[in-house]
Amino acid sequence: MQEKHLFEYAVIRVVPRVEREEFLNVGIILYCSKQKFLQTSFELNEGRLAAFACKLDPQELEDHLHSFELISKGGKAGGTIGQLDMASRFRWLTATRSTVVQTSKTHPGLCVDAAETLKKLYEQLVL
Repeated sequence: MQEKHLFEYAVIRVVPRVEREEFLNVGIILYCSKQKFLQTSFELNEGRLAAFACKLDPQELEDHLHSFELISKGGKAGGTIGQLDMASRFRWLTATRSTVVQTSKTHPGLCVDAAETLKKLYEQLVL
């Protein structure tokens, strides 16, 4: 039997009006320390976005989501935060904020393959 590893994930959300607390799930961030895995997967469906929040600029949101991806990958392309260790980058990305792009609370689980788990969560919670 393959060993299962603890992972944490959060759902990336677009929240057009923070005071209304309505949101559209657009991505997943998954972190698994044992597998040295931190990855973001997202898709901004412009049709759904237009129906949900027609006043938001899709390109601006896409840029914000892309920055989540760069920070997850680490390195200089992710700026100052991208140069932190993996756990710190995950904590920074999932910190509570009152902005248009937010994350859910973090949720734990056990997985054999973090990449496969990210794919499954993405399909279940975003698509």
